[in-house]
Amino acid sequence: MTTAIYPGSFNPPTIGHLEIVQSAVRSLSLTQIDLTISEVALGKESIKGPSLEERVSVVQESLSSIPEAQVVRTSKQLIADIAEGYDVVVLGADKWAQLQDLAFYEDEAHMRDCLRRLPKLAVAPRNNIPVPEEILLEVSEGIAPISSSEVRQGKFEWMTKEAKEYGQANSFWGFS
Repeated sequence: MTTAIYPGSFNPPTIGHLEIVQSAVRSLSLTQIDLTISEVALGKESIKGPSLEERVSVVQESLSSIPEAQVVRTSKQLIADIAEGYDVVVLGADKWAQLQDLAFYEDEAHMRDCLRRLPKLAVAPRNNIPVPEEILLEVSEGIAPISSSEVRQGKFEWMTKEAKEYGQANSFWGFS
């Protein structure tokens, strides 16, 4: 049994998130992948949008065709803490780069400790951020630029169908 954690705000969930999940399940032979949403996402404390409960529901609906995937909420913020007990951490390259950014830690010793505690990494390419080949998760080339931030700025075609319907019905994520 191989389990993975895929932490993020998923605000909103995108077709890129779904492809990353499907690729991770397939290529890593995952029996379970938990998309984990922090109650207060590190570095994203001020992002507006639906409540945590609403996001959890929309993400779960978006994952309905992937039986290995589920949504979990956590009060933890650091990926090393969130990943405890899992075999793999699935990330986009932007999050992988943040893992090595001292700004997210108390000090350098804390950063080294957190990095040491991480399980195996599977990193999806993103915006030409260099990723070591041994941790690269293979996904289609077209998903690299997809981000929730861009969706909130009007790239609605990148949203999951469920997120788009919810956003339109409730005036979230750029819909009014």
